[in-house]
Amino acid sequence: MDSLILDSNTWLLVLTGAGVSAESGVPTFRGMSGLWEDQPVEAVASPEGFRKDPALVWRFYSERRKAAAAVHPNPGHEALVAWERHLGDRFLLATQNVDGLHTRAGSQRVVEMHGNLFKTRCSHCERPPFEDATVYPAGAVPECDACGKLLRPHIVWFGEYLDPADIQRIEDFSLRAATSGGRFVFLAAGTSGAVYPAAGIVDQVRKAGGKTWLVNLDPAENSNRFEHRIVGKSGEVLPTLAKLA
Repeated sequence: MDSLILDSNTWLLVLTGAGVSAESGVPTFRGMSGLWEDQPVEAVASPEGFRKDPALVWRFYSERRKAAAAVHPNPGHEALVAWERHLGDRFLLATQNVDGLHTRAGSQRVVEMHGNLFKTRCSHCERPPFEDATVYPAGAVPECDACGKLLRPHIVWFGEYLDPADIQRIEDFSLRAATSGGRFVFLAAGTSGAVYPAAGIVDQVRKAGGKTWLVNLDPAENSNRFEHRIVGKSGEVLPTLAKLA
């Protein structure tokens, strides 16, 4: 297996998807077959679903919070922490996962593109998102202390846009990496390669002259756009993939 050299000349952008969390026991939407209690996931993960039945949405996310809190980071998460410590500001981790396992493992330079399961925000006012690990009882719908309107999970739902600040942070890092005079590397792990804009990062990095790696147990839809492709579980591959120099 090829080694990923991480030396003082390397800038590394990492993208992680549901496959990384699945190895810790976090269920994925694909693993749920797109259904929850025989309802389409969109019914509990969309603005329309929240307007129709906020109590059902909160029950779904409370159950996800309870399940996510019971699992632990795996060796793939821990390997990324080691890489970040080695590279410092020349490392950035963008994740599509909302379970918070990367930060629990110790990652600090993280962009949570799809939000965080353990944060809540107001559905109406500009109150900033706040930490919230509460598992609400069935039927409960929390209200905002600031305006009295309904609170919602801090998650990017189907039909919603990613936070422009998150996209800008990834783009700014990529620009610094591409113009640093160093070696720009992008690695994706545990991703389906089907959800944009994340699935398009590989094309942007290649256009900027960067090297691209994919670590996936299952074929990704954009696999053919990566130069290096390794089939396997990220928790098994990542700990032995990099050589820190």
